[in-house]
Amino acid sequence: MLSLFAMKKRKSKKSAYKKKKVGFYAQHRFVLSGIGLFLIAFLFVFWVIGISSPMTQTESFQVTDGSTVGSVATKLKDNGWINSVDVFKIMIISFGGGVQTGVYDIPANTSVWRIAKMMAKGEIASTTVVIPEGLTTKQIVSIINKNSFLTGSTCETSCPADGDLFPDTYRVGKGTKRSAVIELMQKKMAEIQHSWEISGHHAPKPLKTWNDVITLASIVQKETPKTGEMPTVASVYLNRLNRRMKLQADPTIVYVITKQLGDMKGKPLFSKHLQIESPFNTYKNYGLPPAPIANPGREAITAVLNPADTNYLFFVADGQGGHNFSKDFEGHKAYRELWREIKKSK
Repeated sequence: MLSLFAMKKRKSKKSAYKKKKVGFYAQHRFVLSGIGLFLIAFLFVFWVIGISSPMTQTESFQVTDGSTVGSVATKLKDNGWINSVDVFKIMIISFGGGVQTGVYDIPANTSVWRIAKMMAKGEIASTTVVIPEGLTTKQIVSIINKNSFLTGSTCETSCPADGDLFPDTYRVGKGTKRSAVIELMQKKMAEIQHSWEISGHHAPKPLKTWNDVITLASIVQKETPKTGEMPTVASVYLNRLNRRMKLQADPTIVYVITKQLGDMKGKPLFSKHLQIESPFNTYKNYGLPPAPIANPGREAITAVLNPADTNYLFFVADGQGGHNFSKDFEGHKAYRELWREIKKSK
């Protein structure tokens, strides 16, 4: 039999073990409770910052020059698009500390975290400006002026000359100045000119300067919508120039009588128009007009720099969007009569 002392000792050990075991579970329950509370708090913060949003529909917001983070936060709060000015400020600080100027399209249900990131990173909304080939500068200015997402005047001092703007599709931020779009077009045309000048290639005779190239390209651009026949049209005019024949290009007359708009709006040309006194009248003057009559695209410029090798001197519309070409006036007369018959049948 165990002595009374031994039994007491064993009971003491069991009691200590139980206390230790209870303490262990109590300690871990406390840790687990702490982790649980942390997760709940984390999920709440994540919901408030990363998911929840008071915005019910897509809205546009403009950050103007000189805006502070505080002023932007206050406006967003006043509009009811964020719940907390302070949270927005904290988010902006986490992304670098500043907001970028521009117009932002904020979708419905966008969180304050996402709004802050958009404005800190400059994820501004954009608009597309489509400038077709062959328009005059006046026509291009009209297109840019009609874009309500752009700001300011198109030509702050004076508008560029025809031939200085490269027609293309330009994607710019909403709120961009209209004059900045014009500058983009000028820069792109200047880059094309520079590339040609440093290439070492020469313009086909008798062209000598970039102005000669763009002037003829503008005529080619206005004469045909078909890029495939542009090199042939260019060859006709180059052949006439080399033979000291008048160009007799109708688009140059249109340029004069429409006061540089370049669009007859369906009205016909009459023989009296061919007698107009103007350096751009290629029916009365030899050689190229003094300057471009439109802003040509890349295909027309390429066609002038790389014309087809032909002996054609004339061309007339074929009624299908293209032209019939002739090397002598007899052939031209036949095609011209055919074109007249086609017009009568329409």
